[in-house]
Amino acid sequence: MLFFRRTFSLFALLYLSQSSAQENSSVPDIRSCPIPVYAPIDNRASDAKDNAVTIFSQNSNIIKNQQASFSGGVTLMNNNHAINANELTINRQTESISALGDIHFQNQGINVFASKLMASEQTQETQLLDSAYQLNGNPGHGSAGSIYVNLDGTLKLMDSSFTTCYGEVPDWQIEASEINISAKDNLGEAYHARIKLFDIPVLYIPYISFPVTNERKSGFLYPVVKSSNQSGLIVEVPYYFNIAENMDATVTPRLISKRGLQLLTEFRYLSGQQSGEINLEYLDKDNNLKINQDPRYLARFEHVGTFSERFRAYVDYTTISDDNYLVDLDTEQYNANDAYLYQVGELAYFGETWQAKMQFQDFEVLGDHKASYKTLPHIEIKSTTALPFLNGQFDVYSELTSFKSSDRDIPEAERYHIEAGAIFPLSTPAWFLTSEFKLLQTHYEQKRIPVNSLLEDSVNRTLPKVRLHGGINLERDISLFDGNFLQTLEPQLQYLYVPNKDQSNIGVYDTTVLQDDYSGLFRDKRFSGLDRIAQANQYSWGVTSRILSQSNDELFRLSLGRIVYLNEDNITAGKNVAEDESALASEVFWQFSRKWQFSSDIQYNTKTNTTNKSQSSLDYQYSNNQTIQLNHRYSSNVSGTSLEQVSVLTSYQLNPDWQFVGRVTQDLQNKRSLESYLGLQYESCCWAIRIAYHRHINSKIDEQGFINENRDEFDSGFMLEFVIKGLSGGKARVNTEDMFNASIFGYKRPYFLNN
Repeated sequence: MLFFRRTFSLFALLYLSQSSAQENSSVPDIRSCPIPVYAPIDNRASDAKDNAVTIFSQNSNIIKNQQASFSGGVTLMNNNHAINANELTINRQTESISALGDIHFQNQGINVFASKLMASEQTQETQLLDSAYQLNGNPGHGSAGSIYVNLDGTLKLMDSSFTTCYGEVPDWQIEASEINISAKDNLGEAYHARIKLFDIPVLYIPYISFPVTNERKSGFLYPVVKSSNQSGLIVEVPYYFNIAENMDATVTPRLISKRGLQLLTEFRYLSGQQSGEINLEYLDKDNNLKINQDPRYLARFEHVGTFSERFRAYVDYTTISDDNYLVDLDTEQYNANDAYLYQVGELAYFGETWQAKMQFQDFEVLGDHKASYKTLPHIEIKSTTALPFLNGQFDVYSELTSFKSSDRDIPEAERYHIEAGAIFPLSTPAWFLTSEFKLLQTHYEQKRIPVNSLLEDSVNRTLPKVRLHGGINLERDISLFDGNFLQTLEPQLQYLYVPNKDQSNIGVYDTTVLQDDYSGLFRDKRFSGLDRIAQANQYSWGVTSRILSQSNDELFRLSLGRIVYLNEDNITAGKNVAEDESALASEVFWQFSRKWQFSSDIQYNTKTNTTNKSQSSLDYQYSNNQTIQLNHRYSSNVSGTSLEQVSVLTSYQLNPDWQFVGRVTQDLQNKRSLESYLGLQYESCCWAIRIAYHRHINSKIDEQGFINENRDEFDSGFMLEFVIKGLSGGKARVNTEDMFNASIFGYKRPYFLNN
């Protein structure tokens, strides 16, 4: 009887490992098949001791020390394990148990239905014939000619099947001559497996392994098949390595018919508050290139971690073999239109009243974009000290930056900057006023100055800054459309003064003009970086009105404002800023209902009656994961040309099983299509398939490093992905979000649409 009790423990192990994995899983729930639940066979022996076996029957025949036979509704129980059978015999001489007729074998892990059961202490094996099984807490089920339960913790199914689908003919199933399941090792193995779709054999696999719980397990992941005009047919077969509890890797051979065999690797780690990822992509020889036969690669290392309550580290470093890599070879690391790659390392310290940061930064620039400076290093120190009056504080910010470049034709510099001053922030629910008085001191040591340049070797720049920013908050109750709402009126005014300073003797190293949107009206500067500090004798006005619901949700917002310059000699970025003093900046937000939302921002020049920039978006979410978005973008000057684009994208559920995703982007200036994407996904409770078609403008970088965009040439292709639920560790993540984002322009989700 000892072995019989042990065999039951296997199914308990199987159940417990499944339950533990499900409780600890952080993967969001997905659509899954209903799991049959069987009532307990009997609970009259639930309080029995571990080594006790209880048997109930209508009839019994016992031969002392030899054999005991039971018939008529026989129930055998050991703790939480039970058997129902028509007949059951225990032979003490052979240390075996046999059962016949309508056998139901049950514990917390599995239900097995069989015609015959045999258990032997001598062979340490239990066998069930003509069996059907159902895993508890898991849609996995099937049948077997015989099931063997071994003492070493394995379940062997002979001439068996496995599926997570239900119905007379499952959508998919695996038929195998032998299936072994080990709960201890989280391992299922099938030999001579035949995969059937709708009862039609589609694939023969001599051997396949799969996890039997939701825990991670090494093995092949689902393959992906796609294509493009430039690369031909692309087949990816990823293999997952479960290295340790806090460490894993994925190796993906990618066969590209027109280019060759590429290898993609991903390594992830997590240790305490440290986490990171290493991605390597390598193609030894690109058969599609006639000139350059060098290996093509991409390498990226990312790390973020907190060493203590005070220290934080961050690293993001990427390098690639050539400028066209992102265009030619699809990668998840960057977008095909990206113009540079990140190369940054940072160490930061956070104290009680001060903080410091050391950063090393570079960008790998692609194509004919302007070369970027390395900062080797960039050091910042900030401190704040409370003042004993007017709720004030004394701020000090200092910076040391060394700008380096591999381009010998441009200058390099060392920049030392410090700004110090007092800030007096006063605020109540009805009004606020912030007063700021600072002194800015910058010193440059510049090298490699070109001949006939206005730059100087050593430059000192001292500038005071005065900023006064205040506003009031007014509100009233209003009634609209038979509803009660709260309306606010929030005017604000800012005055900014910075004296004029000739800065033509300073190079431009990390500085560019900031956006002049509504939020930018109340900045204290017009440039990022420190190489240019714009003269300012100006005031900015703005007013915002909101309508809030009774639950304080924002239903409508309108903001309007502009900057007024008090002198005409403001020189910014080589143009007279006074020309823009009539430019209005506005924002509009309107939430018609929980399903409808409209947002827009615009910069309009009333002097020339022209729009400088605008962006608008209309969103309708008719149910969860079903939305349609229409957006429009316009800019009067992008690299010397105007840009106007309109996009429509949607995710629509055709029925409970089918989902459609599509997007179209049109260039209105040149009356041409920029991108089209169509995706269709079928998902049942036990499997899913995804098909997508993508067509977009192709851009290349020629041998001289200049981007060559032939607008008559498009790259197009398809993608096919097949997912069988129940044959991968964890819960398969099947959704259309990544299809929605599969675009050269991306998708900006409205903040309140939590789909």
